[in-house]
Amino acid sequence: MSEDPSRSPDGANGVAGRVVPVFAVTGGRTRSAGTDLPMESLVTVTEHAKQAENLRKEYRVILDIAERPVSLVEVGAALDVPVGVARVLVSDLAEANYLTVHEPLDTDGDGRPSPAVLTRLLDGLRAR
Repeated sequence: MSEDPSRSPDGANGVAGRVVPVFAVTGGRTRSAGTDLPMESLVTVTEHAKQAENLRKEYRVILDIAERPVSLVEVGAALDVPVGVARVLVSDLAEANYLTVHEPLDTDGDGRPSPAVLTRLLDGLRAR
């Protein structure tokens, strides 16, 4: 069962100067409760996110940066966590209807991203 992003645990520390180990951010989960999101997915906030209250710092940061389309890699960089952790947190927010996930359409037919998608993703990361 995924963590309810609307609850903020006592003693949660902010993203900067993190004292809590990274694995604790996801409650020890390494996979999302739902479908695993493709690495090159983009996410944006929903109207429902405006009603979100008492979110943990990590969730608030994600919603703030997702005002524009943002990749899982960018979420991980903003939170200073591995992309796998970002994937779990984004999945929690998507499950709560706070984020819309935009999966890539450009694949090689086997569900994996095409080299063109990976090149664009890499170029975008280098530009940051």
